[in-house]
Amino acid sequence: MSTLPTLFISHGAPTFALAPGRAGEALAELARELPRPEAILVLSPHWMSPDLLATTNDRPATIHDFGGFPAPLYELKYPAPGAPALAERTIGLLERVSLHAAPEPRRGLDHGAWVPLMHLYPEADIPVMQLSMPFRQPPAFFHELGRALAPLRNEGVLIVGSGSITHNLYEFAGDGRPTEAYVDAFRDWIADTLASDDTAALLDYRARAPFAERAHPTDEHLLPLMFARAAAGDGATVVRIAAEDVRYGMLGMDAYVFGKD
Repeated sequence: MSTLPTLFISHGAPTFALAPGRAGEALAELARELPRPEAILVLSPHWMSPDLLATTNDRPATIHDFGGFPAPLYELKYPAPGAPALAERTIGLLERVSLHAAPEPRRGLDHGAWVPLMHLYPEADIPVMQLSMPFRQPPAFFHELGRALAPLRNEGVLIVGSGSITHNLYEFAGDGRPTEAYVDAFRDWIADTLASDDTAALLDYRARAPFAERAHPTDEHLLPLMFARAAAGDGATVVRIAAEDVRYGMLGMDAYVFGKD
């Protein structure tokens, strides 16, 4: 069984499902190059919870957890099967490092999961499970969460952190805006920090990165990056894809592949 990389994907606005652009094309190309996963595990900021949870639903619904978008978006379905056996394995791995996750049998897939998966695996025929993101946990928590689940890469599981490389919705003003200078400065700092494998700086990004507070008024959309990077293991290679795609002037669509040569 092939060892899979881990992914961080900027899932953009829900309309990314209907307007793939360069980022969607890059994800489709990436999926063609990867070994086919046996299952997919997704961490998304659109499922926040007091405690750590893992979906055990064998037929997860497509959750349209947004409002005010075009009607065709609400008609989209991503009918992938669930992965209860993967959830059980995940819970067991987390218990080994005293990270306690509980099964959640009713939860479906939020748009942080199904929107990027529509571009990666549009056939929706690979089992998918989600982990929740506990409230008020620092970057180091998600780093440890990823490290604990690294063995899954050798078991046919594609680990995906879904978020956004920049995410300041307070500045949303529709299409047509040029990219804000702070967006590129922050994205480039992230790229350089990952390339240099500087975990300490990455976890302390709020103090060290340029324009961190403006790029991320809150943490939740960047924390899946810490998770995906840690799940790849120490010394992983880094590939940045779709880095030129910025939407609405402030929503960077960068994605990263983390793996081993």
